Amino acid sequence: MNRATPRLRALAALPFVLALAVHLLLFARWRDELPDELATHFSLGDGGQPDGWTGATAYALISTGLLLGLAAGWTAFVRRGFLWAAWATAGFAGGLLVQLLRANRVDEFEVQVFSPGMDLGVALAAAAVSGAAGWVLTSLVPAEAPAARPDPADDPRLPLGAGEAAGWSRDTGSRTLTALAVLALVAAPVVLLLAPWPGALLGLLGLVIGVPGLALARVRVTVDRHGLTVRSALVPRPRVRVPLDGVAGASVREIDAVADFGGWGYRVRAHRTGVVLRSGEALVVRRDSGREFAVTVPDARTAAALLNALAERHGKV
Repeated sequence: MNRATPRLRALAALPFVLALAVHLLLFARWRDELPDELATHFSLGDGGQPDGWTGATAYALISTGLLLGLAAGWTAFVRRGFLWAAWATAGFAGGLLVQLLRANRVDEFEVQVFSPGMDLGVALAAAAVSGAAGWVLTSLVPAEAPAARPDPADDPRLPLGAGEAAGWSRDTGSRTLTALAVLALVAAPVVLLLAPWPGALLGLLGLVIGVPGLALARVRVTVDRHGLTVRSALVPRPRVRVPLDGVAGASVREIDAVADFGGWGYRVRAHRTGVVLRSGEALVVRRDSGREFAVTVPDARTAAALLNALAERHGKV
């Protein structure tokens, strides 16, 4: 198993700690210049004028919770190749919060002007700089070692005559992923309409997570003369297909969803991809490219045995 090392987790948490520290220090320093109610939500029309406000204490608690929540998520699921993304996320969230504080400062000699577009641009620039720093720091984390390759001789095989046709299909799903996806989709419009800025960004995140999450919450896994096909049981797409031409072998392996793939859904890791709906038994296909594709599904041994038999008859295994 490839697990995140303590060093990697520390480097993933570091940018959020820095962003939180800077944000709270500026909040304390500017506290006397901030109004009791901070403008935290801006309309798309009317030149981006504020249309939602949050008390200063509530704002401090919400912004702190946002950064800590992002830190916890990235620390739990980070992988070496995505350390830059953790830093970019921290840079964007921290930059946006700092810009929000700056915009709310009251100057008795000037008219207060809000520029959400400019603030967003500054936050994106902070994300780019932070992401570059995270990419450089990736060199401090040892590369993941490729998983040990099983002996092809141990792969299961189903006796299949030259003239026999066979197929195998099984639906599998995750109630947890379904519930989380539905919850995200239900909460997204509510948060977008009611939450103060930048908390409304969580509404957009809900849509980004909920739509593909629901599509992949239940899949159909099929092994037949076309090879291996994994597609959503609800809609025609997304779909993953490994033709017999690309099968170097198939086996069964116990998979830990978090430790091996960093979570659930369609996952991409060094040397492997997968559709992971739970921990447990998985069909693992070795491809000609050297990469592996895994899908967690019951009765994976039968699927692997049939896929090996079909690939062998096709002249691949």
